[in-house]
Amino acid sequence: MAQLSKFNPWYPSFMERFMEKDFKNLLQTVSPEATVPAVNVRETENEFLVEVAAPGMKKDDFDIEMEDNTLIISCERREEKEETEENYTRKEFNYRSFHRTFDIPRHMINRDGIDAKYEDGILFIHLPKTPEAKTRPHRKIKVN
Repeated sequence: MAQLSKFNPWYPSFMERFMEKDFKNLLQTVSPEATVPAVNVRETENEFLVEVAAPGMKKDDFDIEMEDNTLIISCERREEKEETEENYTRKEFNYRSFHRTFDIPRHMINRDGIDAKYEDGILFIHLPKTPEAKTRPHRKIKVN
């Protein structure tokens, strides 16, 4: 179950930090011709799930890396078609790529357990939480 929290500039939540760098990069690098896939980030008790909408790709088109505390998702797909008939030759080229980065605090994610799959046009990246980062149950505290 995702948790909502009020923004506090002195103690930003994990989700705010997770999206902050990516949003700044998006505003600085996107041109009107560029397409950047939509990304959803969901939190459960045991993991963070990143969902990237990337229809028309193949699983081999993706490159996913963890560098220090940065999750890097990139994709590149090139297609070329050539049709030759008696009186003409037609060539079509298609090139699509994107690059997204997310800052992830080291203590939050079990780096060895990260996995990904591509299904029905969506790239799913599972980022399992460390035991320290897992949500603890609510506890009622009695006032004396």
